[in-house]
Amino acid sequence: MISRIDLRGAAFPEGGIDRDLLPRAELDVEAALEKVRPICDDVRHRGTAALIDYAHRFDGVTIERVRVPAAALESALAGIDPAVRAALEESIRRARLVHRDQRRTDHTTQVVPGGTVTERWVPVERVGLYVPGGRSVYPSSVVMNVVPAQEAGVGSMAVASPPQAEFGGLPHPTILAACALLDVDEVYAAGGAQAVAMFAYGTEECRPVAMVTGPGNIWVAAAKRLLKGRIGIDAEAGPTEIAILADATADPVHVAADLISQAEHDPLAASVLVTDSEELAAAVEKELEVQVGATKHVEDRIRPALSGRQSGIVLVDGLEQGLAVVDAYAAEHLEVQTEDATAVAARVRNAGAVFVGAFAPVSLGDYVAGSNHVLPTGGCACHSSGLSVQSFLRGIHVVDYSREALAEIAGHVVTLAEAEDLPAHGAAVKARFDWKVPPSK
Repeated sequence: MISRIDLRGAAFPEGGIDRDLLPRAELDVEAALEKVRPICDDVRHRGTAALIDYAHRFDGVTIERVRVPAAALESALAGIDPAVRAALEESIRRARLVHRDQRRTDHTTQVVPGGTVTERWVPVERVGLYVPGGRSVYPSSVVMNVVPAQEAGVGSMAVASPPQAEFGGLPHPTILAACALLDVDEVYAAGGAQAVAMFAYGTEECRPVAMVTGPGNIWVAAAKRLLKGRIGIDAEAGPTEIAILADATADPVHVAADLISQAEHDPLAASVLVTDSEELAAAVEKELEVQVGATKHVEDRIRPALSGRQSGIVLVDGLEQGLAVVDAYAAEHLEVQTEDATAVAARVRNAGAVFVGAFAPVSLGDYVAGSNHVLPTGGCACHSSGLSVQSFLRGIHVVDYSREALAEIAGHVVTLAEAEDLPAHGAAVKARFDWKVPPSK
């Protein structure tokens, strides 16, 4: 069901492990760009009419308006299962605890007497939050998008999620209920690239936003890439992925269950085990057969995901090589199930989120750990972070110098301006003084 890659005995260059040796799905976002470009252009020019047409074409629903009525949000919240509501409320509470501690404070540095630089943290004015609605329902993604934006102080936010034929062209009612719980009353029945274009260009119903965040399929990722610059984005999130670094102390039942948990998202989901124990690898393979046979979504998601080129068991010589492999892989979710897992996890450099030990499965982070589950995929964790309060803040430097403070450093400004052959830069300083600028000390 799942392939093996044996790296034992392999010699790796000083720069690290070749990422091409590791399991990874092929996602051609560049090719998808040409398919989403006309969709985005159509939304730009026709607005709501285009969104209504795409709802019929892609989602099989007939709608008259894209914005979800306030009554539908109220009805969804009133009708939600009490247990689901309680779980969402706890998810929100824990997410607020974590994200509230991520808030930034303004800081002023006195560089010299009379000269200060203040860094102000200013929230994005308006954001569009995308919540997927394909094979599964993701009210948890409402929480993960909205909570950090609210804690950052974003003043205006809108949520978009695909219309569902089963619910009269509205997004899934659990998604609507989650929005209502979070006091988000601007929600749109729009999915895919067309939703991103709606946020970027605006329509008769939806004002343009400054930034779009949230996970989605390849069409959402392509639209984000196409429109980046007009809008800020969090990341081009692709199919979910889990990597597990485990040794002989790991329980194969836990490992197999966790690999399956992410495989059930999508046939392109990636499930990777990195281990130095051939005995564990064999036990996990056997356990996968047992557990897969007893779960849901086997043929349409789990089996294709586990047997795809993006998944596999990677055999390594030891912990050091295992750490090198997971750092090269840079997983969205990384579990560490080893002896002294806390110490091992502290050495990980590249991961969207790290889950330590036998009792911190990725599923915990998906819902109620308090962490954020909107994370970089496709190896992007080597340079990008998951969604946080910081994602919605901009640092602005405020420079405040007195006449005396400028005079004291003016010579250096003029010297550097002339070194760069930009004499007008120096002249802008000289113009403020009625004497020749003395050389700076």
